Amino acid sequence: MAREYQIASGKQSKGSSGIDYAAELNEQQYAAVASQPGPALVIAGAGSGKTRTLTHRVAYLLDQGVDPGNILLLTFTNKAAREMLDRVQQLIPNDIRALWSGTFHSVGNRILRRHADELGFTKSFSIMDRDDQKSLLNEVVKGCNINTGGRRFPKADLLASIFSLVENTGETLKEVIELRYSHLEEWLDDIDRVCKGYRKKKLKTNSMDFDDLLVLTLKLLQEHQDLRRLYQKRFRHILVDEYQDTNKVQCDLIDLLVGENQYLMVVGDDAQSIYSWRGADMSNILDFHEKYPDAEVFKIETNYRSVPEVLDLSNAAIRPNRQQYTKELRAVREQGMTPALVPLDDPSLQAEFVGERIEDLIGDGIDAEEIAVLYRAHYQSMEIQMEMTRRGLPFQITSGLRFFEQSHIKDISAMIRFVVNGRDEVSFKRMTLLLPGIGAKTADNLWVAWTNSAAGKSVEVPESFSETLLTFKVPAKAKDTWEQLCHTLDELAPGGVFERPSNMIFSILEGIYQEYMSVSFDNHEHRRNDIEQLMQYGESYEDVLEFLAQLSLMSSIDGDPSKKEKKEEGVTLSSIHQAKGLEWKVVFLVWLADGMFPNGRILEAGDEGMLEEERRLFYVAVTRAKDQLYLTYPMTNPKSYTGDYMTRPSRFLDAIPTEMTEEWKVSAW
Repeated sequence: MAREYQIASGKQSKGSSGIDYAAELNEQQYAAVASQPGPALVIAGAGSGKTRTLTHRVAYLLDQGVDPGNILLLTFTNKAAREMLDRVQQLIPNDIRALWSGTFHSVGNRILRRHADELGFTKSFSIMDRDDQKSLLNEVVKGCNINTGGRRFPKADLLASIFSLVENTGETLKEVIELRYSHLEEWLDDIDRVCKGYRKKKLKTNSMDFDDLLVLTLKLLQEHQDLRRLYQKRFRHILVDEYQDTNKVQCDLIDLLVGENQYLMVVGDDAQSIYSWRGADMSNILDFHEKYPDAEVFKIETNYRSVPEVLDLSNAAIRPNRQQYTKELRAVREQGMTPALVPLDDPSLQAEFVGERIEDLIGDGIDAEEIAVLYRAHYQSMEIQMEMTRRGLPFQITSGLRFFEQSHIKDISAMIRFVVNGRDEVSFKRMTLLLPGIGAKTADNLWVAWTNSAAGKSVEVPESFSETLLTFKVPAKAKDTWEQLCHTLDELAPGGVFERPSNMIFSILEGIYQEYMSVSFDNHEHRRNDIEQLMQYGESYEDVLEFLAQLSLMSSIDGDPSKKEKKEEGVTLSSIHQAKGLEWKVVFLVWLADGMFPNGRILEAGDEGMLEEERRLFYVAVTRAKDQLYLTYPMTNPKSYTGDYMTRPSRFLDAIPTEMTEEWKVSAW
């Protein structure tokens, strides 16, 4: 141990492998890589060579004689772990197979495979994927005999998300429900019963979900001192990537494994902490010194990615945040293009501008794969997807399915299709399967009843759907929602006359689908935004048949889902959350209007902490650009049922001096 301190404190430039660390790294990187063993916090700015610093640190430790088996490298993706080990192996010839490297979950799995019997499981326990988890939860719910009384009980997928937050945040179930799912408070006692039953069922079936791989590893080491000391002795040096994204369980696990020697180096960037909604706790990185008072702090601020103009804007953008380690990214690249600020009349013109400009850039020789369009939420990409399709520009979606492929969009269109075409069996069954208590067999029986009825045999649209459908026998659990569905269908074609498409969508959303989403999906608010975008799209159509035809054509053009395994090429359309860690030569950041970005609900809540996270999200977006950055926003935002209204440019733009952008005037494109 003393030998390690002497070697490290001497900061020898060359190791036994012949690597000249001082020559290969910049001054800030080298200071971190060659630091003494002990607690260390490395604040690595965007594009500053974080991975290079971490891999050289591992190589440096090996170069100083540290046994590979005494090193633990924790990452957030298996891909990152593999890439880091590959880079280490390229740097140093040592046999590093004994080095532990991987995600928190994979390391937890390795430990539990050895000691699961201490917790009542066997070492051959099964790891459930999301579908397995949902199946087990459905069994538990069935066994709890919950009296729904015609009301919708949360679906297994949503329950899994709730229980995951309980495990990863340290909040109680009551706190999670009250803070994040207040619309489910009436079900709190029943959800609690399911939660307890789910834990018992997992033990009985010798199965764990992904959260258990963390939670049970922590429990194992907390309750068994001999095992805790065993792993503390083994992992003499612990290195953690993306520390700003750790949650409470992960942070507690790190602290427990470190033990007394405190040979810990964590690397991250507080300015890129954007995942609180899934349990990440930025206080882990901000309060690092409270747990480790002797920790050294290293800032890596030299950026190798972006031109100076993009970096100047990025620095200005994040400066208003109070909760942060202040730093100033510095460019090594030569000057380039001033970021463009592009106000546009409306969302359609915004999409036209993006499409036309991308065509020009590709024509100028920039590869489509080097261009990205980023947005705050997936629904904000609809017009751009359509514009790219119209222009024949290749694109790939990384923020989710293409707009018209999404299940909730298909659910809405299925109800409209059935009203328009009473012989559409697929749409009828999709619609009925949304109701509680109705499975495939009941849906089949209802379809037979419909086709045998006078209304079902007629080619004409009935004056009243409910007059026929309400005579059908449905399960008691579905009775109330079946009645609501029937009356909603009447609203879509009152007296046998079709409403406008936008009005139809509004009736479906408010009449039946909003309630379905709220108990079915963790991201029901985002899905509602998608449907409102579809409503806005439908506003331009009077004829529902033409509207449905365009939906079918767009879905067909969007691509065959069976081809999704193939590598897609083209312009990247992505939410900012999905874009973290990536980079492109050209970035378009769209919908920079208050209420869209930053998010409207956060503005209404007045939560300064959440607003700062939104600003960090903006910072992540602009730092993805290497050469060119376009900041766009529509000056009006047409809503299908409220009329046009003026937008306010995003308040995040207020922090950027006018000389840092060039305003482009685009009145028509």
